[in-house]
Amino acid sequence: MTTEAPRTPAPDEEWLHLDHQVCFALHAASRAFTGVYRGLLKELNLTYPQYLVMLVLWEQGDTPVKRLGERLRLDSGTLSPLLKRLEAAGLVTRERSARDERSVQVRLTGEGTALRERAARVPRAIMTATGLTAEEAADLHMRLARLTEALDTAAAGLPG
Repeated sequence: MTTEAPRTPAPDEEWLHLDHQVCFALHAASRAFTGVYRGLLKELNLTYPQYLVMLVLWEQGDTPVKRLGERLRLDSGTLSPLLKRLEAAGLVTRERSARDERSVQVRLTGEGTALRERAARVPRAIMTATGLTAEEAADLHMRLARLTEALDTAAAGLPG
């Protein structure tokens, strides 16, 4: 993939070139991010999706599974195996709510809480790996959030 910005294509056919696809640039960046995370998270014995679950729990504390799925944009079929592996590793527990048996709460264990300290270096290492300044990273984050919102709106209007 080229690191130069693609020129604006004139004929419609040029829009079908791979290097003109924003989605492919995002896909390639996502895969590159995942590769860097894989190396950093290996010593924590976490996969990237497991790390995301832990981030939410470190930030919010006890969280219903449904809320975790919403926050991470994961369906229960993807989230449940992640939680089972985190539970087997002794990092979280899952417990049905006494008030609503349909709701399952996820809680950090002592070991899961302690892991936060070891994970604290990961974001700084990621920032260093990106080569972005704090301002550039904040701008990219804002643009990606706007893009996600626009695409969510567009997807909601498509037949499905």
